[in-house]
Amino acid sequence: MRSQAIGNDPMAETTAAPYRVLARKYRPTRFAELIGQEALVRTLTNAIRLDRVAHAFLLTGVRGVGKTTTARIIARMLNCIGPDGTGGLTVEPCGVCQHCVAIAEDRHLDVIEMDAATHSKVEEIRELLDGVRYRPSTARCKVYIIDEVHMLSPHAFNALLKTLEEPPGHVKFVFATTELRKVPVTVLSRCQRFDLRRVEAERLVAHFADIAAREGIAAEPAALQLIARAADGSVRDGLSMLDQAIAHGGHEVKEGEVAAMLGLADRSAILDLFAAVVRGDTRAALAEMRRQHALGADPVVVIQDLLALTHWITRLVVTPEAGADPGLTSGDQARGRELGATLPLPVLTRAWQMLLKGLSEVMAAPDPMGAAEMVLIRLAHVADLPTPADLVRRLEAAGGAPSAQAPSQAPPVARPEARRGPAAEPRQNKGAEPQRSAAADPPASTAEPAPQPGSFEAVVALFAARREARLAALLQGSVHLIAFSPGRIVFKLAPKTPATLTRDVAGRLTAWTGTPWVVEAGEGEAAPTLTETRQQADVARRRAAAEHPAVRAVIEAFPGATVAAVRDRRPRTEGADPEAEGDDNG
Repeated sequence: MRSQAIGNDPMAETTAAPYRVLARKYRPTRFAELIGQEALVRTLTNAIRLDRVAHAFLLTGVRGVGKTTTARIIARMLNCIGPDGTGGLTVEPCGVCQHCVAIAEDRHLDVIEMDAATHSKVEEIRELLDGVRYRPSTARCKVYIIDEVHMLSPHAFNALLKTLEEPPGHVKFVFATTELRKVPVTVLSRCQRFDLRRVEAERLVAHFADIAAREGIAAEPAALQLIARAADGSVRDGLSMLDQAIAHGGHEVKEGEVAAMLGLADRSAILDLFAAVVRGDTRAALAEMRRQHALGADPVVVIQDLLALTHWITRLVVTPEAGADPGLTSGDQARGRELGATLPLPVLTRAWQMLLKGLSEVMAAPDPMGAAEMVLIRLAHVADLPTPADLVRRLEAAGGAPSAQAPSQAPPVARPEARRGPAAEPRQNKGAEPQRSAAADPPASTAEPAPQPGSFEAVVALFAARREARLAALLQGSVHLIAFSPGRIVFKLAPKTPATLTRDVAGRLTAWTGTPWVVEAGEGEAAPTLTETRQQADVARRRAAAEHPAVRAVIEAFPGATVAAVRDRRPRTEGADPEAEGDDNG
């Protein structure tokens, strides 16, 4: 693109510089500009100052937190020679020497950067490593930066191992990955590992405000808070959204326009929706949901926002001082505290569990809006139902026996407002319909949370006890356990196992135990399935039984006979018929 130069000469023209997006324009070039990674900065700074720099680093974290940026800063620190050309290792690269400039422009011959997502074959790694034995052409040391290193093939990792363990003194490796569990432990053990953390929303808001000020953009703090929340700890994602918001608003960043651009529901509207649901006003809840959907809100995002709001109000109930939310105005925070003061903790916990299950349904449904409405209807319906603790108290007050009048005489669950509208009319018995007793309530309302399973076998037993036969069978015969701890399971799926198994298992465990469970599919060393373990144990028992002298004598007497099964012998009851028990005396 050409533009006329300043002055009276119409022939004088200059070439306008191409626009650089904010994520590239404000990419950190030294550790002082890297936000939210103080532990990494401190460790590497001390390593440079003490001349104790490792030969290989592994940087891990979510996308956009600065892994590749940190790798390039390390390359500058190792090769900077200062403005006068006489400097050594430094924690403050000058940015003006030939090496700093060349690294910044991605053209340094001795800083080799490779994307393993597109170069994952063993031949490409061998070609890369061919240059390791040669000394740097101009720099102090060669730096190999491999991004998304978890994408390398197993053979490529094997080709890398020997060089990674004993590289020449002039070579440094810096690996970056978003999937640490996919990196072999043999590689992890040869690297210094640094976990780059998500950046807090408050720091992102301050960072975005500073950049907006440098660009001369008028940005509302509430709009920047929305962007920071949507960025989910990723600086790059947030800057990309800020760039889009600037273009969307014409050099102005406003809260309403950012919410519309991101497809977010208004936080005040989410509070209105939540209040309608917890007071059982189905009509108002569905009307508010349709209004938000008409304004562009995604049903999945609405349910996620309801989950976040339930979590925030629960924190207000448990620890009021920890309930501050920069994404809410002072008026919305006051409304949230009012809701927290009127809603018992069991009601909030029940809402959390139902929303968590409903979220998976909305994400998988062919009609997300319809599924979201069904979630709201269920939530509004249970607003009238007592909690399990209320039912226990009612039974105790009735002398331990369920009474037909106990539910109507017990105090109702506290709610912020009385129910309104025809849809909110209290249920009444009509005609000769018999009044239901507490014993006739759905069993789900009186079910106590299951105890936390202490092992994977206990998890399978819980699924069998809850009559989830299909899931229990899949857990026994189609998964290979990698790691187990209370609240977290990692296993490897056998071929043709439904991909939804992890989601189904996590959702049911969370609902049954009342605490969150994380269930993930992973790769690596894994145990045999429970079915395979039982089969192996059975084979071992039959082999041991075949070695028994009495059994061996029977096999020798009947050629071709084999031990078909081994069963534990039951103690014979007094007076029992020996013939009747003969089948169990194997």
